[in-house]
Amino acid sequence: MKRLVILNLLSALVILGFTTIDHEAGQITGNEFELTQVLIPMRDGVRLNTHIFRPVGQKTSLPIMLERTPYQAPTGEAWAQGKYKSLAADGYIFVIQDIRGRYKSEGDFVMQRSPVSLLTESRDPKIVDEVTDAWDTIDWLVRNVGQNNGRVGIIGISYPGWTAGMATLAPHPALKAASPQASPTDMFLGDDFHHNGAFRLSYGFEYATRMETGREQARFSFDSLDTYDWYLRLGALSNVNSKYLQGKIPTWNDFVDHPNYDRFWQEQAMAGYLKSVKVPMLIVAGWWDQEDFYGPLKMYETLEPHDGKDREGRNFFVAGPWNHGGWARGEGSSLGRIRFDSNTAQYYREKIEAPWFAYYLKDKGTQVIREAITFQTGANEWKSYDQWPPVGSTSERRLYLHANGRLSFDAPTGTGQLYDEYISDPAKPVPYRPRPIEPTYNPASQGGSGWGTWLVEDQRFVDGRPDVLSWTTEALTEDVVLTGRVLANLFASTSGSDSDWIVKLIDVYPNEYPAEPRMGGYQLMVANEVFRGRFRESFVSPRAVTPDKIESYRIDLHHLDHRFRKGHRIMVQIQSTWFPVIDRNPQRYVENIFKARQSDYVKARQRIFRSRTYPTHLLVPVGR
Repeated sequence: MKRLVILNLLSALVILGFTTIDHEAGQITGNEFELTQVLIPMRDGVRLNTHIFRPVGQKTSLPIMLERTPYQAPTGEAWAQGKYKSLAADGYIFVIQDIRGRYKSEGDFVMQRSPVSLLTESRDPKIVDEVTDAWDTIDWLVRNVGQNNGRVGIIGISYPGWTAGMATLAPHPALKAASPQASPTDMFLGDDFHHNGAFRLSYGFEYATRMETGREQARFSFDSLDTYDWYLRLGALSNVNSKYLQGKIPTWNDFVDHPNYDRFWQEQAMAGYLKSVKVPMLIVAGWWDQEDFYGPLKMYETLEPHDGKDREGRNFFVAGPWNHGGWARGEGSSLGRIRFDSNTAQYYREKIEAPWFAYYLKDKGTQVIREAITFQTGANEWKSYDQWPPVGSTSERRLYLHANGRLSFDAPTGTGQLYDEYISDPAKPVPYRPRPIEPTYNPASQGGSGWGTWLVEDQRFVDGRPDVLSWTTEALTEDVVLTGRVLANLFASTSGSDSDWIVKLIDVYPNEYPAEPRMGGYQLMVANEVFRGRFRESFVSPRAVTPDKIESYRIDLHHLDHRFRKGHRIMVQIQSTWFPVIDRNPQRYVENIFKARQSDYVKARQRIFRSRTYPTHLLVPVGR
């Protein structure tokens, strides 16, 4: 039986002076929920399209579970059988809202709108952002949705995760729990659009054009399935506006106008506003998140020093073996060709997320997380920690590069300028995944896209290229567990005046792998990062690199919890291009790479040093 009803919200809307309720009869796919669609007024008069799903036959007061999204509020109930199935079984009033300027919501959409309300003490109703819109939405809901218990939880993944995080910066009193999942935290230092100042070309271009070509999503039309070829033919980034966008995409114009970590990026970054844990937070990350791995780690890390000073802890962290949002889809028993021996996503939704919200919104059960729960890859086991990263159970050790591609915990003994070298050619960049590299949002009807699994691709597709250097340990005689942060300390020089450095930590499977013969010799990347050389001293004020001068680079490869099994080997790869996920560094210093000319792109000789004088190494947290 299909069902669509009007709740007692109509009288509330009449009192407020708004009578618009948009019905789409026939869109409900089952009879589990009753849907009401309303336009909720914000303080500046803009109204946001909001879908309220109440359980059919609701007899008791229930909490409200809110998601605020730029990706269109649904009218059907697929979400109740998918990502929110365990929560729906527990009993909530679900509210999903189009954010300002998207789909049926009024107002103008601004990508990652800065929280301007936090920068002023003025109560001017014209000062609006995602903080105020969340506050106004929650205030309206608790006053006008019947049979709610006065408690609201907010949840979301990716951009909706960011809006969930924004709601906690100046939370409404009714907001009692928040779960920002895969939320970006800083778009210049480590999330969707840049990593350490290096521009994420294919994702930045394709996402911006998707979001800003109208109120609804639209894909950019490529004339080639292989976007590696398309972006290479594009040439210098200055061609983007002149050939395709003509200045009509605001976010692309922001990229061009703000090539450094200036006030624009700093005011937008959520990390700068995370000064206290105002509501309980369940922060979720995927070890192989291809879009926002930095964000949740940074959010948790920034909040943790402010947690538990005068109360029980409120800041919690979960990380599992997932790509972007992978915990909300399916069973989570594998990713690409990597198997995890259990249904990790289902476990998270049933055993972690649902009980956590029930504890705060319903006073039900007990706290399910001590501090952090992570899935230890390689071992394929869930681990619980009192602190993240754990202290006392690991020790810092150094993995050093040696001659002849050898990697070892033994320090090098040679002195002077011992190095390995390669030529980095912007005309022949290293692909970031096997070609053809389909568009990021290529529909299934056209073959889909490998975007979601590229971080678990077998790295043998580049191992042995002359512009990719590899160092490998001997086969391990016992398991080696790395739990916590990995840092690369790189001593390097370039013949150019700017350079990118990409460092990858890889688990190399034995050539003979009886458990799964097709995985023999597989090279699984478990940590990685890129660093743009011009920012080695400051992300605000870049400087050219002195040609052929040995420079020291400290590159954060972020966190992991991984067991390298006995018989496996540990590998480190270093390269200078990762195309087109990272734009090509011209390797000749220019003030603004977005305005570079094709003639600025030049070959460079790259040297990685590995002596006692210049000991390139990875600092790794080895379990005791």
